[in-house]
Amino acid sequence: MEQAINLFITYLHNVKRTSNNTEMSYRRDLAKVHSYMAGQGIANVNGITTTSLNSYILYLEKNHFSAATISRNIASIKAFYNYMYKEGIVDHDVADLLKAPKIEKKIPEVLTTAEVVRLLEQPRGDSPKEIRDKAMLELLYATGIRVTELITLRVRDVNLQMGYVICKDSSREDGKERVIPFGNEARTAILHYLGGTRASMIEDPDSEYLFANCSGKPMSRQGFWKLIKHYAKKANIRADITPHTLRHSFAAHLVENGADLRSVQEMLGHSDISTTQIYANMNHNRMRDVYARAHPRR
Repeated sequence: MEQAINLFITYLHNVKRTSNNTEMSYRRDLAKVHSYMAGQGIANVNGITTTSLNSYILYLEKNHFSAATISRNIASIKAFYNYMYKEGIVDHDVADLLKAPKIEKKIPEVLTTAEVVRLLEQPRGDSPKEIRDKAMLELLYATGIRVTELITLRVRDVNLQMGYVICKDSSREDGKERVIPFGNEARTAILHYLGGTRASMIEDPDSEYLFANCSGKPMSRQGFWKLIKHYAKKANIRADITPHTLRHSFAAHLVENGADLRSVQEMLGHSDISTTQIYANMNHNRMRDVYARAHPRR
C-alpha cells in the first residue's frame, strides 16, 4: 500500500499542483489507514474492502476522534481510491459508499472591538521586533487572511498605494488568488516596517518574503502563534486567542457593521457561502440577546 500512496502523492504534486501542506495531510491520513490495515493482515490495496474501510472508520470513532478528523480521513480515502480506480490499479472503488459523519458547526471565538484595539496597541515600541509585530497584527485583522497566507506574503503582493494585498488561497488547489483591501492603520504600520526595519531584520537581502523572524528567516506558524499569545497576555485578554481568532473577528465585525455575506465570503476565500453564514448567525444571536435584555415587554 505504501507504494500506491507514493504514486498518489506524486500525482497530486505533479498533476493537481497541490500545496505541501495538502500533500502532507493526505500522506498522514493514508499512512494511518496503511498502519491499521497492516495490523489486520492486509498489506495490499486490492485486499482492502468496503467492510475493512468501515471497520477503520469505526476504529476512529471508538478512539474518540472528532467528527471533523474522521470526515477529513474519509475525504482522503475517497480521493485516494478515486485515483486508484481511474488509474486501473484497483478493479472498483471500495470507498465510494463511505459516508462522513455530520459535523456540528461550532460558534467561533471572536474578540470584541475593544479587545482587538487593545491587542493591536500592544506592540508600541520602536524596536524592530515590535515594529514588525505591529505590521503583522494590523494586516492580519485588516484583511482576515490565514496565518499561512500572512507569513508567505511577498513584498510584491502588497500594493500600498491602492491599499490591497494579493493573496494566493492556501485552501485551494487551483492556485486562485484573491484581492483583499486594507485600511490606513495597516498601511501606516506596513510603511513603518518597510522603512528600514525589514532590511535590518531579514537575513537574505534577495528574499521576496514580506516578514522575517528575529533570525532573519521567514516567519513560521509556531513563531506567529507565540507572538499573538504574548500580546494577548499583555492586553489582558482572557479568551483563548489563536491567530485564527483575528480572522474570525475580522469577519464577525464586518457582518455586524453591515457588510454583505458575498463580499465577506470573497475576502475570506470561502468556497461555500454556508461557511460564511455562521458569522451572520452570530450577529442574529447577539441581537436576540440585546433584545432579551433591553426590551420592556420581552
